[in-house]
Amino acid sequence: MLRKISTNLVLAASLTALAGCGYSPGHRALTGGAIGAGGGAIIGAATGLGPGTGALLGAGAGALTGAATSHNQLNLGN
Repeated sequence: MLRKISTNLVLAASLTALAGCGYSPGHRALTGGAIGAGGGAIIGAATGLGPGTGALLGAGAGALTGAATSHNQLNLGN
């Protein structure tokens, strides 16, 4: 059980790190929301919140993170 949760948390963290990808705030918000919804559904299912609740929370967090970041803030090895 602990391994499943930790694997899901690592996956969600890596997806969150990529939530700001894109050049316009709208694009980053859209992709961040989609990535957050997927990660939130996984975490919600693993923790007992339910995949729907997790997806809603993750989508909100991902969209806010994506919209609040700038493509200049990310350094992907460039």
